[in-house]
Amino acid sequence: MREVLRSNDLVLISAVEALLDAAGIGHLVADAHISALEGSIGILPRRLLVPDDDEAQTRRLLVEAGFGDVIVGRDPS
Repeated sequence: MREVLRSNDLVLISAVEALLDAAGIGHLVADAHISALEGSIGILPRRLLVPDDDEAQTRRLLVEAGFGDVIVGRDPS
């Protein structure tokens, strides 16, 4: 699994999950339940992971959908 997104923004994560679901790309939101340990204040980001084989397709899809600026490990230039 490869990390493609890290964010505290639950709306962003939900939007990206819907996009990946529509494209048939499996994914996992890691640290989704960590809020119980942090007191539900939302300071620890959630990580969106995709299978290694789907990473390139996921990155292209996110860029095409306008989410290129939030991709982890992407050169902003």
